[in-house]
Amino acid sequence: MSASPISVVKNLWGGELPEFESLDAVNELIGVLVNGLWNSLTRHQKRSDPFRLVRPTVTPTRHGLAQLALIRRQELDGFVEGLFSGAEELDLPAKASAALDTLGEVRAMIAGVHEVAIDAGKPADLSDIAATIKHLRDIARITEIEINRVVLDCTRARRQMLGSIGSTRPTHH
Repeated sequence: MSASPISVVKNLWGGELPEFESLDAVNELIGVLVNGLWNSLTRHQKRSDPFRLVRPTVTPTRHGLAQLALIRRQELDGFVEGLFSGAEELDLPAKASAALDTLGEVRAMIAGVHEVAIDAGKPADLSDIAATIKHLRDIARITEIEINRVVLDCTRARRQMLGSIGSTRPTHH
């Protein structure tokens, strides 16, 4: 229910921060990853500022389709990896758990599209490729909805948990 930005950054290097050549290098890393990325992601805990996937421009070719499918798969993998933060399992609220199941199904479909797109031995008509790219864009909207459902449900549960902890503290007069 809680995560430290420094712990997440350490996980990028197997649990330990790398050695830095200077204090400026440390500050640069913290500035980019923590102040930039972490703080940018926390704003998505509000319904008014939902998370959005990247919107790459891709050519309607086998290579373009493979690129888009790979980007989407990596986005999903990154979201799930960040959510679990090294844990094998999480006790998620019901809506978040159901949304994560949907994201797993979406990820499997996208991985399948990627595998077919990179298999040059399979024939591919350009109109089929263009249609599949359109479908991936439609799936991106579903993915955003489900990611936001996970984020908002976990945020709500965390606030409720913190509220109940605060209400159980003894009051001093």
